Amino acid sequence: MREVAYLFERFPSFGQTFCYREVAELERRGTKVHVFSIRRPLNEPEQDWDEQLVERVHYLPEEKPLVAEVDRVLRSKAVSPETRAAVEKWGRQSDFLRLYQAIYVGTRLQEQGLRHIHAHFAGMAARTAYWIKEFFAIPYSFTAHANDIFAPRDFVVSLAQLIKNAAAVVTVSDFAVRLLQERFPQGAAQIHRVYNGVDLSRFQPSDFSARPAAIVSIGRLIEKKGFEDLISACALLRSRQGDFHCSIIGEGPLEETLRTQIAANGLEQSVELTGPQTQAQIAERLAHATVFALPCTREADGGMDNLPTVIMEAMAAGLPVISTPLGGIPEMVEPGVNGELVPERDPAALGAAIERLIADPEQARRFGKRGREIAREKFSIETSVRQLRGLFGNI
Repeated sequence: MREVAYLFERFPSFGQTFCYREVAELERRGTKVHVFSIRRPLNEPEQDWDEQLVERVHYLPEEKPLVAEVDRVLRSKAVSPETRAAVEKWGRQSDFLRLYQAIYVGTRLQEQGLRHIHAHFAGMAARTAYWIKEFFAIPYSFTAHANDIFAPRDFVVSLAQLIKNAAAVVTVSDFAVRLLQERFPQGAAQIHRVYNGVDLSRFQPSDFSARPAAIVSIGRLIEKKGFEDLISACALLRSRQGDFHCSIIGEGPLEETLRTQIAANGLEQSVELTGPQTQAQIAERLAHATVFALPCTREADGGMDNLPTVIMEAMAAGLPVISTPLGGIPEMVEPGVNGELVPERDPAALGAAIERLIADPEQARRFGKRGREIAREKFSIETSVRQLRGLFGNI
């Protein structure tokens, strides 16, 4: 496929580097990607994005100018009478902007002769793509990730409708494929697994040089990442073995809660919340770490991680990984092979697993070496994008 359109809710985004990486690799392989973004990134940490790629992103107008422009289009002959009727019937009920965004993007896809649009997440962008198909007969596909399928929000255009009307549905683990096929058997044939890809060339294998031992974790500071359990595990570890340092990289709503927990346990010298970092800074941290830990957990509404990209990145950096057996994580972490899986919400088991790897550097190195091999075999960005290109070529 020579050209494809992508639609994001926000692009590029610090929390979704896998999306940026996918677009960049598609372009490197000769597919021109026309990127539309419903929203502009706001207050994002500085990242080492390709400026030329980012400058080409087509950002949609804010609500007021968007509605004004689309209203003018609706009064013209640029859209069908059926489209005008659908917009009038919908009125200002919930999610009405998706119809307006669809007309805005769809007219531009028509002008450029683009016949396929792909969205990431079964959310705002996918629902907009749904209406693009309704109004302009342009097929869409989308990639479903985690909370968008584990704890979907209730919209008139439901997850079932998104799947039923899509030309193809991509999700990022075999676990998620099985879940979606069981839940939506009518769309089972068009559901495909394509792992998020990681660029191994950006990560050097850890030299395990950190003294004291360095535990690294990365993610938004939210419940499902399990950082409270990690801090509790560090408190237990400190009581038995004080010689370590834990860095938690990221930002999010639980920052003050986590800082309070760190202080309450007297861990200010052992556990650090670094804030967000660039991909280059993260790669540097991983290159000198001892172990990577991400004790993911389920949230009350069913939300949880599926295939955390940061685990792939840790594997690419040759680190042993400790996590929990949720979602697609067991497809990355093989216990006793490249890391350990411990029960969720079990700081004692987590601390014990970390302690074992710190105490046995040769085991940590063996796990890390095999993890990098698995990352190359299963999760390279080249493999993922090759699969996507093949899928797109059949739409």
